[in-house]
Amino acid sequence: MRVEITDEARRYIGTFDELVGVAPTDCLVFEDGDRLVFLIPAGEMAEAVGPGGRTVERVEEQLGASVELVEDADTPEAFVANALAPAAVRGVTVSRQNDVVAYAEVVEADRGVAIGADGRNIETARTLAARHFDIDDVQLA
Repeated sequence: MRVEITDEARRYIGTFDELVGVAPTDCLVFEDGDRLVFLIPAGEMAEAVGPGGRTVERVEEQLGASVELVEDADTPEAFVANALAPAAVRGVTVSRQNDVVAYAEVVEADRGVAIGADGRNIETARTLAARHFDIDDVQLA
């Protein structure tokens, strides 16, 4: 599946790569650039975060935005679980009936984390899942 990346997102990806040495595969830009979500290649998350999160903090200072990272995955189930992190996801089931819906079973104590303030975490998961796996919706089970 081919993902359309805006010129603005490409600039953020390039800057992230220059600062960190990890090339994100996607970038979502929210709220006029105040919040950025980078999709990090599988296996490169530790390098992207850096010791104690210092690398992400440096990127946030440089870009003047809140930065969130999501690790890529080969399967839609693993991808949705990663997109909902740091919430503890017990499992994800993808239903392909009229629409393609991913049902994520989240530990009850982490439902608020999965949803996020004003629903922004689940919306991020929905947006990324639609862009990368043609998933129409992500629901918490």
